[in-house]
Amino acid sequence: MQSWPRPNVPQVPGQPPVMRLFDTSTGAIEEVRTTDRASIYVCGITPYDATHLGHASTYVTFDLLIRQWLDAGLEVNYIQNVTDIDDPLLERAEATGVDWEWLAEDQTNLFRGDMEALRVIPPHHYVGAVAAIPWVVEGVEKMLADGVAYRVDGTDGEPDGDVYFDSAAAASDAWRLGDVSHYDAETMNEFFAERGGDPKRPGKRDPLDPLLWRVAREGEPSWDGGTLGDGRPGWHIECSVMAARLNDGPLTVQAGGNDLIFPHHEFSAGHTAAVSGHRLADHYAHTGMVGLEGVKMSKSLGNLVLVSKLTAAGRDPRTIRAVILDHHYRGDWSFEDSDLDRADQRLAAWEKALGHTSRQQAEDVVARIRTALANDLDAPAALVALDEWAGAVDASAKGADAADAEAAGLVADAVNALLGIELKPAQSWQLGG
Repeated sequence: MQSWPRPNVPQVPGQPPVMRLFDTSTGAIEEVRTTDRASIYVCGITPYDATHLGHASTYVTFDLLIRQWLDAGLEVNYIQNVTDIDDPLLERAEATGVDWEWLAEDQTNLFRGDMEALRVIPPHHYVGAVAAIPWVVEGVEKMLADGVAYRVDGTDGEPDGDVYFDSAAAASDAWRLGDVSHYDAETMNEFFAERGGDPKRPGKRDPLDPLLWRVAREGEPSWDGGTLGDGRPGWHIECSVMAARLNDGPLTVQAGGNDLIFPHHEFSAGHTAAVSGHRLADHYAHTGMVGLEGVKMSKSLGNLVLVSKLTAAGRDPRTIRAVILDHHYRGDWSFEDSDLDRADQRLAAWEKALGHTSRQQAEDVVARIRTALANDLDAPAALVALDEWAGAVDASAKGADAADAEAAGLVADAVNALLGIELKPAQSWQLGG
């Protein structure tokens, strides 16, 4: 599957500090262990609606992490899926009277455009769930053979043969239920029911066991499942098999919104351990939820602030990205229209300061940005560093003859490479460069 064009990422002199990131699975900020390479899987969209700020916040956040690794000179393997077959997609297509494949492609194209506008570095592997079905079938067949999956008889007119993951049987040194989330049983049961699970399905060995393979139903799309029979994948298994196929060993980081901690990342970790014998990831990182005027932004509530609508209304994508970066990724936050105006003002102040910064001022602010981002991706602190730099430059500026094109270029390159915001050069230093 095609992703989107890669933005220019300049090289910046110097080295960043060692990356430290809050790990959901340990509940602490941990040093991210890497060699000369790092790998990340960021769970992708289910393409039945447009990209809202909550989606954008997640992809911009982990774009920052990738940029820090690139700044450190690491080779990065970035994987992202598209859940281009799932119940919500089929339900939306039926409700709107369109073909589900057309809807998936249309919304995936819109997502690509939003990511390009926000200057998010594209994944190396961008794979749809449909394309991964042969991998899913192979993995589920293996789990059945190994005794960590089982079939369920049909009831109430449902066909026999749906395949479920046996969470208890799959427990091993590589994964046990609760390793990722550490939620108690009550919380797990609540979230499983809310987030796509079917705890009341008759015949399951445990209410929390997730679906691996849904055998074909009349009126639903289905694919050749080999010995499983025709059908389609459950949700969590697609990410598991992609991670196992497209990365050598555990991922450095498994990432997504915090609504994916359970059940999605919990069971993705379980499936990966069952199929490959190793952990899904060394670290797990999750973003908070984004709201509108204090209410969580979601498709079901219809209170979405869409990236595409903001840009269509003339808002600079750089401004949208700056609004996202002004909130620490782990916290929930609420969008206000005034956030965009404040971000516009910040960008203008930074661009004005470029034309008057000294080399020392430039080197100092670049060091502060790197330090902030290495400290659990503290983008708000990085923006404050730029604000304070711009204020100091403005106070010390003596006119156009104080411009230093090399210093201005250093700051512009750093803001571009590390924060993903391309500052527009002022003529006073652009011509002198």
